Amino acid sequence: MLHRLPGAGLIADIGFEFAGSAERAGVFRIPGQDPRIEHLVVENPLLSPQGPGIIYCDDDSNRPFATDASKFALFSAAVAAYICQLDEAPDILHLHDWHVALVLALRQYDSSSAALRNIHTVYTIHNLALQGIRPLKDDESSFKAWYPNLEYKEEDLLDPRYADCINPMAAAIRMADKLNTVSPTYAREVLEANDPARGFSGGEGLENELRDAFVHKRLTGILNGCAYPKRDRRRPGWRRLIETSIGELADWSKKSPTRSSMHAAAADRLRGFAAKRPANVLVSIGRLTPQKASLFLQETGTGMSALDVILDDLGDGGIFVMLASGDKRLEHRIAYMTEHRHNFALLCGYSDVLAELLYKAGDLFLMPSSFEPCGISQMLAMRDGQPCVVHAVGGLKDTVRDGETGFVFSGRSPVEQAERFAAAVRRALLMKTNDTDRWLKIRTQAAAARFSWNVAAEQYQRVLYGHAGG
Repeated sequence: MLHRLPGAGLIADIGFEFAGSAERAGVFRIPGQDPRIEHLVVENPLLSPQGPGIIYCDDDSNRPFATDASKFALFSAAVAAYICQLDEAPDILHLHDWHVALVLALRQYDSSSAALRNIHTVYTIHNLALQGIRPLKDDESSFKAWYPNLEYKEEDLLDPRYADCINPMAAAIRMADKLNTVSPTYAREVLEANDPARGFSGGEGLENELRDAFVHKRLTGILNGCAYPKRDRRRPGWRRLIETSIGELADWSKKSPTRSSMHAAAADRLRGFAAKRPANVLVSIGRLTPQKASLFLQETGTGMSALDVILDDLGDGGIFVMLASGDKRLEHRIAYMTEHRHNFALLCGYSDVLAELLYKAGDLFLMPSSFEPCGISQMLAMRDGQPCVVHAVGGLKDTVRDGETGFVFSGRSPVEQAERFAAAVRRALLMKTNDTDRWLKIRTQAAAARFSWNVAAEQYQRVLYGHAGG
């Protein structure tokens, strides 16, 4: 679909081998806001196996990532072919996550991609939990099926835990000239193995590869940035927020009838909220995944979940609005909780309009991620002067200062983390009620915090691109 945007123009028609067949792909230039930046789009029917606009596909649990892995393996082959046919090679080839990791395997082993070997490569890890693991062979979605004529060293490609599987992310970590994670703390965390007993997510099985990269000075952590345009930070009217939310829910019901009952229940809950703004408005915006939601649902020592404790503490004087969707089981579990909690509403979807309003309208933003490579939601909330309660992991630890720009908790086990999460929310609400001056200072300092893309870009240039003289 992107190649049909206004102003798009075909600049190359490339041929390449994939899955034993000759394939062709169009490369389109797409105009952007900054004329100095060129956006390119690759178009091939196999890149949209389930229809236009669908980026990720849901496969059977017995064949995870199968459709997406084949799609991104083809994309990697097309990207390699396009770069190799250029009259002037780029100085840097910067790749992200498992989706294009196989470009590095083609660079290493594909004779038709030999031109890539003279290009400095950088690999950015956004989330180690998603690695794109697939069988090495004996499946139509496997490395041997994608690139049947490639001669390679298995040890460069294999997953360290499953000897019959390829791990694209592991391969890229081994092969890239430079690596980075999207926050400094996450770069340190991934050097350790996961430890579920203490609620710690680290290298996700790739800690040995990452430690080797760190020892050889190939791995660093650079915090993502946030845009800070001139904007109206005034709090939106309460009625406007409620009416806009109900309108969005009605639109979602039309587009997704299977969730219509969930959306209708959320609309009823919103209508039941007080006509005037409550004393306290808690907000959460994000994907419903175990990473983002597990500490909400984690039982404390009392047997109650952290979310139940928070809602009890909030009482009749406040509400909690969660704008989130994702894992169907988590959606239904949290929706079930809303049925029994008059001060809690789940808006199961996403809308830029709603997110903008909630970032401005909320008093306290909750982001208790079990791990967080960087995070953007906390930056956006802070930008609008909304303090955050965050878990001291990854980019959350790097962006929120406890008692200065927000509230930070930690713990030596999932139970302790859940208890301290609820306690941090309680501490924040008590401060808001009893120590207004300090609360307003935290709000002001949160809004003044800056995580500049200019700073991040300078670090990319100096630390990651410097070897290539860029």
